[in-house]
Amino acid sequence: MANKKEKKKKDNKESKFVYKKKTAWEIFTNEQIKKSFDFCIDYKKFLDCAKTERETISFINNSANKSKKKIFINHGKSAAIVIPGKKPLSDGIRIVISHVDSPRLDLKQIPLFEEPSSNVTLLETHYYGGIKKFQWVVIPLAIHGVIIRKDGKKITFTLGENELDPVFSVPDLLPHLSHKVQDTKKLEDAIAGESLDILIGSQPAKGDFSEKIKTAILDKLNKEYGITEEDFISAELEMVPAFKARDMGFDRSLIAAYGQDDRACAYTSFRAIMDLKNPNYTSIGLFVDKEEIGSEGNTTAQVTTFLRSIIKKIDSTVDVDSVMLKSKVISADVNAAVTPNYTDVFELKNASTLGHGVVMSKFTGHGGKYSANDASAEYVAEIRNLLNKNKIPWQTAELGKVDNGGGGTVAKYFSRLGMEVIDLGPAVMSMHSPYEVTSKVDIYSSYLAYLAFLKS
Repeated sequence: MANKKEKKKKDNKESKFVYKKKTAWEIFTNEQIKKSFDFCIDYKKFLDCAKTERETISFINNSANKSKKKIFINHGKSAAIVIPGKKPLSDGIRIVISHVDSPRLDLKQIPLFEEPSSNVTLLETHYYGGIKKFQWVVIPLAIHGVIIRKDGKKITFTLGENELDPVFSVPDLLPHLSHKVQDTKKLEDAIAGESLDILIGSQPAKGDFSEKIKTAILDKLNKEYGITEEDFISAELEMVPAFKARDMGFDRSLIAAYGQDDRACAYTSFRAIMDLKNPNYTSIGLFVDKEEIGSEGNTTAQVTTFLRSIIKKIDSTVDVDSVMLKSKVISADVNAAVTPNYTDVFELKNASTLGHGVVMSKFTGHGGKYSANDASAEYVAEIRNLLNKNKIPWQTAELGKVDNGGGGTVAKYFSRLGMEVIDLGPAVMSMHSPYEVTSKVDIYSSYLAYLAFLKS
């Protein structure tokens, strides 16, 4: 009997040294759980009104200007909100960076065509970012973007979001006829990229025209927007899901919406920088574009001249490179939540799950950590201690098993500047699909994490 008691004591003592992952539901108080739910009311509204990078930056710009925050805009698709710190700029800065683009279908430059055998008119697309093409057929789509007319006037285009608006969709083949052309193919080959054409109309124009339906559509567009077919060449039009952000589950603990990668981080970091007061270090909330296609372009994380110009505008006397070497960054990006019906692709000890708080990803990349940022042990310890000190729920993860998974973020571009960088953001289930899922407590945990970092 005595031996059993001693063994039990020994087991209890040893268990104190074992790392046990706790859920945010265990760590948060009831009041904090309520705050999580309340916080996500506005988050859902944001997801509905900011479905493109231009709309997101416009939302951020308008909100910052109303609150009289210092903001810098880069070509309407990236932005930086700056909060001055108590310490001199030469001591370094704190940056939380997120991206504002999401996978979607973009219209081609000459997109409009009539398909006479089916008696309809369609728009041709080129998909943007990593998608599963079969997920984008037969769902309601809305069209967002801008058209620059021949006379130089910019037309802002949004159609399909209001209940009375028409919606658009990619047609698919009925199962009775799909056996040879779809069912026997690999999933990735069943829907071809060139077949992701958007159905937009079927009523022909009256008169002797070679393409009556296309003519009718162009007449309607010219009457309502003053555009011609040539104006599509100077346009950026994106087809995005017409779904609204909704609570998911009987307990309403989850959020289902398009574009949560990475607008979950864009919104939470935006709220953090807006709520920040009197930080020790000058703090920047940075929002960039085109991460989903490799951060190539003049509004992306690779354009360090944007950040350099901001630093110089804050204090023209500092040496920018020295400031960067002393700076610390959170790359605010999501990680993949374990998907219950596909658990075998995850290494479960090192995978993120919904409801366990913000996810800390020491490294990204794929295979042998290829093309990755890999945060130092010292910086991981600093962030870990910060989260623990502030009692913020967190977990650590990588993206899938070593030879199965992998992905990239903007972290590597800032580590190249000599900054300390780590990825931190909520877990997302069904990532890159038209309807991604997050946990409300993870969204709120991310906000708290970014705010604590900027205050530190």
